[in-house]
Amino acid sequence: MNIYFRLAIFGITCLSCIGLCAPISAQVARTELHAIPTLTLSDRQFLLGEKNGTSVTIAGALRVPRLGTDRLPAVILVHGSGGIGGNVDRWSQELNSIGLATFVIDSFTARGIQSTSANQALLGRLNMVLDSYRALGVLAAHPRIDPEKVVLMGFSRGGQATLYASLKRFERMYGPEGATFAAYVPFYAPCFTTYIGDEDVSENPIRLFHGAADDYVPVAPCRAYVERLRKVGKDVTLTEYPDAHHAFDNPLLKVGPAPQSQTTRRCMMTEEPVGTIINAVTKQPFTMEDPCVEHGPNLGYNAAATASATQAVTEFLQVTLKP
Repeated sequence: MNIYFRLAIFGITCLSCIGLCAPISAQVARTELHAIPTLTLSDRQFLLGEKNGTSVTIAGALRVPRLGTDRLPAVILVHGSGGIGGNVDRWSQELNSIGLATFVIDSFTARGIQSTSANQALLGRLNMVLDSYRALGVLAAHPRIDPEKVVLMGFSRGGQATLYASLKRFERMYGPEGATFAAYVPFYAPCFTTYIGDEDVSENPIRLFHGAADDYVPVAPCRAYVERLRKVGKDVTLTEYPDAHHAFDNPLLKVGPAPQSQTTRRCMMTEEPVGTIINAVTKQPFTMEDPCVEHGPNLGYNAAATASATQAVTEFLQVTLKP
């Protein structure tokens, strides 16, 4: 076991302890720590379908809500640029309370990353799509999980991974054989990039949630993308919450600026040609050094938006997964 995987296990063990030792809404019957073999790829490698990246083993914490031998629906939770935060743990507890297993994956620790907020170039934006597919492969083989009832849910960078994991192109290249996500639930996902074939998404439902006051990852590009998807008959909706900023569902964050955080809120990117992400304005390959990249967006908790989103998500998952 390498040192990074040990650190990942330690970090998720601590997360589980926080969830289980503090007052919580739902106890879980069992917590398991799983190794997830994956790769570290650049965005270009990912888009070209390459599989010769650097091998890495990340970790995931599976929380099973009840004992028994029956197969349960599950939700894979994908963290944002700051790593596994208080919102991820809160969602795990909420979903356990309605009878769903949760699988919290850690894409950073094994790669030696604590946060990408101040330097998004530390990890390719699409690498967490691959991590999500690999996590699905692990869950689909688990004796307590129903492989036909696994939902992907993510936040910010993880929301981006969740949204674009729905692309059939990416699933053909990297998805596990015989398994697909039952639904996709992205929270405040960046929709700034137009990928080749990005209207050809899963027939399964996609439910986006976003704060209307988000100036870190503004909602407008998601509105346009959702409209494109709806025009081709996809099952997708976008729910917006007034006065809600980025990470509005994290109770540990007060509303205020994040001075060091990078934001691409004024950037628009497109894949042109295959495998190359260009700045749609300059027509040059995009980098985090482009002039459109800014710093100091706001983020923080909004109790009303969180309560409304929690009700909407839990009702949607109960109907979709029938736990």
